[in-house]
Amino acid sequence: MMDKALIIIDYSYDFVADDGKLTCGKPGQAIQQAIAHKFETYITEGNPIFIMMDLHDVNDMSHPESKLFPPHNIRGSAGRELYGAVKEVYEQHKDNPLVIALDKRRYSSFAGTPLHQYLTERQIKIIELTGVCTDICVLHTAVDGYNLGYTMLVDKDAVQSFSQEGHQFALSHFEHSLGMTITGQS
Repeated sequence: MMDKALIIIDYSYDFVADDGKLTCGKPGQAIQQAIAHKFETYITEGNPIFIMMDLHDVNDMSHPESKLFPPHNIRGSAGRELYGAVKEVYEQHKDNPLVIALDKRRYSSFAGTPLHQYLTERQIKIIELTGVCTDICVLHTAVDGYNLGYTMLVDKDAVQSFSQEGHQFALSHFEHSLGMTITGQS
Protein backbone atom coordinates (compact mmCIF):
# COMPACT_ATOMS: atom_id res chain seq x y z
CA MET A 1 0.00 0.00 0.00
CA MET A 2 1.29 3.40 -0.99
CA ASP A 3 1.90 5.68 1.94
CA LYS A 4 5.19 7.30 1.09
CA ALA A 5 7.21 8.21 -1.99
CA LEU A 6 10.89 8.32 -2.86
CA ILE A 7 12.08 11.38 -4.75
CA ILE A 8 15.40 11.08 -6.59
CA ILE A 9 16.61 14.57 -7.46
CA ASP A 10 19.05 15.32 -10.29
CA TYR A 11 21.10 12.14 -10.01
CA SER A 12 22.42 12.64 -13.55
CA TYR A 13 25.69 12.00 -15.33
CA ASP A 14 26.35 15.75 -15.58
CA PHE A 15 25.96 16.21 -11.82
CA VAL A 16 27.82 13.07 -10.68
CA ALA A 17 30.32 11.64 -13.21
CA ASP A 18 33.97 12.68 -13.05
CA ASP A 19 33.60 14.33 -16.47
CA GLY A 20 30.06 15.66 -15.90
CA LYS A 21 29.39 19.25 -16.96
CA LEU A 22 28.56 20.42 -13.38
CA THR A 23 29.73 17.53 -11.24
CA CYS A 24 29.97 17.11 -7.50
CA GLY A 25 32.27 14.18 -8.32
CA LYS A 26 33.33 11.52 -5.83
CA PRO A 27 30.94 12.60 -3.03
CA GLY A 28 28.02 12.28 -5.46
CA GLN A 29 29.28 8.94 -6.76
CA ALA A 30 29.57 7.59 -3.20
CA ILE A 31 25.77 7.73 -2.68
CA GLN A 32 24.72 5.71 -5.73
CA GLN A 33 24.37 2.40 -3.87
CA ALA A 34 22.28 3.98 -1.11
CA ILE A 35 19.90 5.52 -3.67
CA ALA A 36 19.74 2.30 -5.72
CA HIS A 37 18.95 0.30 -2.56
CA LYS A 38 16.15 2.73 -1.62
CA PHE A 39 14.77 2.45 -5.18
CA GLU A 40 14.57 -1.34 -4.86
CA THR A 41 13.04 -1.12 -1.37
CA TYR A 42 10.32 1.32 -2.44
CA ILE A 43 9.43 -0.87 -5.46
CA THR A 44 9.25 -3.96 -3.24
CA GLU A 45 7.02 -2.13 -0.74
CA GLY A 46 4.72 -0.88 -3.52
CA ASN A 47 5.58 2.79 -2.99
CA PRO A 48 6.17 5.18 -5.90
CA ILE A 49 9.50 6.59 -7.00
CA PHE A 50 9.72 9.97 -8.67
CA ILE A 51 12.79 10.71 -10.77
CA MET A 52 13.04 14.51 -10.91
CA MET A 53 15.54 15.54 -13.57
CA ASP A 54 16.91 19.00 -14.32
CA LEU A 55 16.27 20.04 -17.94
CA HIS A 56 17.93 22.79 -19.95
CA ASP A 57 18.04 23.72 -23.61
CA VAL A 58 21.10 24.75 -25.59
CA ASN A 59 21.71 28.52 -25.48
CA ASP A 60 18.62 29.24 -23.34
CA MET A 61 19.82 32.55 -21.94
CA SER A 62 16.39 33.29 -20.43
CA HIS A 63 16.87 30.59 -17.78
CA PRO A 64 18.29 32.13 -14.58
CA GLU A 65 20.80 29.29 -14.11
CA SER A 66 22.52 30.24 -17.39
CA LYS A 67 24.07 33.19 -15.52
CA LEU A 68 25.19 31.02 -12.59
CA PHE A 69 26.40 27.72 -14.02
CA PRO A 70 27.91 26.30 -17.21
CA PRO A 71 25.52 24.45 -19.57
CA HIS A 72 24.42 21.14 -18.03
CA ASN A 73 21.63 18.56 -18.29
CA ILE A 74 20.92 19.62 -21.86
CA ARG A 75 17.82 18.12 -23.49
CA GLY A 76 18.73 14.97 -25.43
CA SER A 77 22.28 14.77 -24.06
CA ALA A 78 23.91 11.84 -22.29
CA GLY A 79 24.50 14.24 -19.39
CA ARG A 80 20.79 14.00 -18.47
CA GLU A 81 20.88 10.23 -18.06
CA LEU A 82 20.78 8.74 -14.59
CA TYR A 83 24.19 7.80 -13.21
CA GLY A 84 25.71 4.43 -12.30
CA ALA A 85 23.82 2.00 -10.07
CA VAL A 86 20.78 4.29 -10.04
CA LYS A 87 20.60 4.11 -13.84
CA GLU A 88 20.91 0.31 -13.67
CA VAL A 89 18.04 -0.12 -11.21
CA TYR A 90 15.94 2.39 -13.17
CA GLU A 91 16.49 0.41 -16.39
CA GLN A 92 15.22 -2.73 -14.62
CA HIS A 93 12.05 -1.01 -13.39
CA LYS A 94 11.34 1.85 -15.82
CA ASP A 95 8.17 0.20 -17.14
CA ASN A 96 6.74 -0.25 -13.64
CA PRO A 97 3.87 2.21 -13.10
CA LEU A 98 5.36 3.05 -9.67
CA VAL A 99 8.32 4.71 -11.43
CA ILE A 100 7.53 8.20 -12.67
CA ALA A 101 10.12 10.39 -14.38
CA LEU A 102 9.47 14.13 -14.55
CA ASP A 103 11.47 17.04 -15.93
CA LYS A 104 12.08 20.12 -13.84
CA ARG A 105 13.43 23.52 -14.82
CA ARG A 106 14.01 25.08 -11.40
CA TYR A 107 15.83 23.98 -8.27
CA SER A 108 12.70 22.71 -6.53
CA SER A 109 11.12 19.50 -7.77
CA PHE A 110 7.74 21.13 -7.08
CA ALA A 111 8.29 24.35 -9.09
CA GLY A 112 6.40 24.13 -12.40
CA THR A 113 5.98 20.34 -12.26
CA PRO A 114 2.97 18.08 -11.55
CA LEU A 115 4.79 16.42 -8.60
CA HIS A 116 2.44 17.76 -5.91
CA GLN A 117 -0.61 16.72 -7.95
CA TYR A 118 0.78 13.20 -8.46
CA LEU A 119 1.53 12.85 -4.74
CA THR A 120 -1.92 14.17 -3.80
CA GLU A 121 -3.67 11.76 -6.21
CA ARG A 122 -1.85 8.89 -4.52
CA GLN A 123 -2.62 10.26 -1.04
CA ILE A 124 1.09 10.44 -0.26
CA LYS A 125 1.89 12.39 2.91
CA ILE A 126 5.49 11.24 3.50
CA ILE A 127 8.31 11.89 1.04
CA GLU A 128 11.94 10.83 1.22
CA LEU A 129 14.42 13.03 -0.61
CA THR A 130 17.60 11.70 -2.23
CA GLY A 131 20.08 12.98 -4.80
CA VAL A 132 22.14 16.09 -5.46
CA CYS A 133 22.86 18.75 -4.50
CA THR A 134 21.92 18.75 -0.82
CA ASP A 135 22.18 22.53 -0.49
CA ILE A 136 20.62 23.45 -3.84
CA CYS A 137 17.91 21.32 -5.47
CA VAL A 138 17.33 18.99 -2.53
CA LEU A 139 17.10 21.99 -0.17
CA HIS A 140 14.68 23.92 -2.39
CA THR A 141 12.53 20.80 -2.80
CA ALA A 142 12.53 20.34 0.98
CA VAL A 143 11.44 23.94 1.62
CA ASP A 144 8.58 23.60 -0.86
CA GLY A 145 7.65 20.20 0.60
CA TYR A 146 7.56 21.75 4.06
CA ASN A 147 5.33 24.59 2.82
CA LEU A 148 3.00 22.03 1.21
CA GLY A 149 2.69 20.12 4.48
CA TYR A 150 4.60 16.92 3.69
CA THR A 151 6.33 14.86 6.34
CA MET A 152 9.85 14.51 4.99
CA LEU A 153 12.79 12.19 5.47
CA VAL A 154 16.36 12.39 4.26
CA ASP A 155 19.13 9.80 4.56
CA LYS A 156 22.55 11.44 4.94
CA ASP A 157 23.98 8.57 2.89
CA ALA A 158 21.70 9.31 -0.09
CA VAL A 159 22.35 13.06 -0.62
CA GLN A 160 25.51 14.96 -1.47
CA SER A 161 26.82 18.27 -2.79
CA PHE A 162 29.72 20.21 -4.35
CA SER A 163 30.62 21.60 -0.94
CA GLN A 164 30.76 19.72 2.36
CA GLU A 165 30.01 22.99 4.18
CA GLY A 166 26.87 23.45 2.08
CA HIS A 167 25.95 19.80 2.55
CA GLN A 168 26.25 20.05 6.36
CA PHE A 169 24.33 23.36 6.43
CA ALA A 170 21.45 21.81 4.46
CA LEU A 171 21.28 18.73 6.70
CA SER A 172 21.16 20.99 9.76
CA HIS A 173 18.49 23.17 8.12
CA PHE A 174 16.42 20.09 7.24
CA GLU A 175 16.42 18.94 10.85
CA HIS A 176 16.23 22.20 12.79
CA SER A 177 14.20 24.46 10.49
CA LEU A 178 12.03 22.01 8.54
CA GLY A 179 11.58 19.29 11.16
CA MET A 180 12.74 16.55 8.80
CA THR A 181 13.78 13.13 10.05
CA ILE A 182 17.47 12.56 9.29
CA THR A 183 18.77 8.98 9.00
CA GLY A 184 22.03 7.39 7.84
CA GLN A 185 25.49 6.60 9.07
CA SER A 186 27.67 9.46 7.78
